[in-house]
Amino acid sequence: MRILFIGDVVGKPGRDIIANAVKRLKVELRLDLVVANAENAAAGSGITPAIYRELTRAGVDAITLGDHIYRRKEIYSVLEAESNIVRPANLPAEAVGREWAVVTTPSGIRVAICCLLGQLFMRPVDSPWRAADRVLAAIPSDVCLRLVDFHAEATSEMQLMGRYLDGRVTAVLGTHTHVPTADECVLPGGTAFQCDVGMTGPYESIIGRKIERVLHTTLTSLPTEFDVATGDVRLCGAIITADPTTGRATNIERFSITAASLPPPTENAPPPSSPPLP
Repeated sequence: MRILFIGDVVGKPGRDIIANAVKRLKVELRLDLVVANAENAAAGSGITPAIYRELTRAGVDAITLGDHIYRRKEIYSVLEAESNIVRPANLPAEAVGREWAVVTTPSGIRVAICCLLGQLFMRPVDSPWRAADRVLAAIPSDVCLRLVDFHAEATSEMQLMGRYLDGRVTAVLGTHTHVPTADECVLPGGTAFQCDVGMTGPYESIIGRKIERVLHTTLTSLPTEFDVATGDVRLCGAIITADPTTGRATNIERFSITAASLPPPTENAPPPSSPPLP
């Protein structure tokens, strides 16, 4: 069983490389499932129904989110209706969306997906530790493969979550910082772990935003729009190999591919259903 988990998709550059790469990667890398964190997919913050459909048409099987989940209110209907997109499980119980989801691969293997928000250097949220326990207790026991997206700021907290869930889930994969870390490993209990799988978007940037805009505000304290950058677009993530009968990971590898290395999109690709966001 091979799962590709794609890190934070940032704006149109991130969506475009997914549209051009994911379906061929499924074939070339023999992927059974593709999951993506898409909380920055709409102009760098949030996600819309049109972008949800764009990503799923491109081959993304399930979507996790993070602290920008509700930046676009129109996503509420998707969060309520669709079964392959999850909100952070440690938001209040009244929050819109499902805490976990189970998706099925073409070969019939079921995989549970959930995401959690960190507490260190983040806005106040409920305990991710207690939320993880609650979600794992709710997932059917016969769903052995369990993937956790830990959307957090501090590497120490990410490492703690990996250790806390070691042996109880297939993988704990960090998102949010947009910077890939080189600490991928399979923990002693069989859980694949990486502090942050990186960003899918423009790396000639400040975590996805135009350098000059961020620098201007940093030096002057004058507000400006942090527009999404466009240069050096990459798709980054991690590939987890796991035993579907036990749910244990056997391998994790960092993955990165550049837009420049891909052939151009096919000319007969269908036009977008609505005007594209940046």
